Amino acid sequence: MIGNGVVVNLEALFEEIEGLEARGADTSKLRISANAHLVAPYHQTMDKVTERFLGKRAIGTTGRGIGPTYMDKVGRLGIRVQDIFDESILRQKIEGALRQKNELLVKLYNRRAVEVDEIVEYFLSFAERLRPMVVDATNLLNDALDEGKVVLMEGGQATFLDVDHGTYPFVTSSNPTAGGASVGSGIGPTRIDRSIGIIKAYTTRVGAGPFPTELFDEWGEYLQKTGGEFGVNTGRPRRCGWYDAVMAKYAARINGFTDYFLTKLDVLTNIESIPVCVAYDVDGVRHDQMPMTQTELHHATPIFEHFDGWTEDITGARTMDELPENAQAYVRALESLSGTRFSAIGVGPGRDQVVQIHDLIT
Repeated sequence: MIGNGVVVNLEALFEEIEGLEARGADTSKLRISANAHLVAPYHQTMDKVTERFLGKRAIGTTGRGIGPTYMDKVGRLGIRVQDIFDESILRQKIEGALRQKNELLVKLYNRRAVEVDEIVEYFLSFAERLRPMVVDATNLLNDALDEGKVVLMEGGQATFLDVDHGTYPFVTSSNPTAGGASVGSGIGPTRIDRSIGIIKAYTTRVGAGPFPTELFDEWGEYLQKTGGEFGVNTGRPRRCGWYDAVMAKYAARINGFTDYFLTKLDVLTNIESIPVCVAYDVDGVRHDQMPMTQTELHHATPIFEHFDGWTEDITGARTMDELPENAQAYVRALESLSGTRFSAIGVGPGRDQVVQIHDLIT
């Protein structure tokens, strides 16, 4: 299910579907909320030209049109999935959206105006293929819960890219924190009983923004290469740094995490002494919580504690007892610093390479 909180690029969606089907995957059960908003070609154009216009103040967007699509959604100029099944409504909405954008494109950015007919035809070309997938997602999901089924929701992005709670303005245009799951699906907050955070055994970031533990030396390069740290959508190298327990604790609080799933512990194998950021120093003042202001966070330097590493291969471990003592100690230290319990640990890239500590479903 693609929920109403997602913005959808139909061209990319069908490319992904075709790629999956070519590998023998069954995509027949995919459903899309009628209320999800659509990325138009002009959103991608606006994303790229405005990012270039910002110069040194660029946010580091993917250029995929996500921000401009959410801007239109909030500005009540958006195109929803349901709109492409009514050409009259679709045309009216596109005309309204382009009235302002063409002024900007032509007069400010020196680009050609976008033709309404071009965008109408673009969306109509997907209509018949998309129609069987479109549903009333809110009713479908709540009916499943009424029937006693398990609904697992996955949010894209991460806590520090949240438009309200992240490192603004270096954020995305939505709420990828746990509260957004309720809004973005139509499932009421009282029906959600678990909130699981995914966190790496070190810290990474794609794009611009403050990153107190970022490494610019051989260790940063080591984490990037060993962990395969490249952006899924863009292929851009991820910025890498040591584990930041201040950020982890903040994320646990903001999301109300009941559990953390710690990933990529195996990447730290063969590091003799592993630093962990336990607090920040901001102009001589210790901060055990996230600083309140953007200025303070930009001035923050990490206060590290060091933990003994391990050399043993941990990729075959499936229980805590099978991990080396130093790896166990590292995990327990992170757990005590991070605001919620660790219920599973990733020890390799395979789906079965997991140390299970607590059940994540019941």
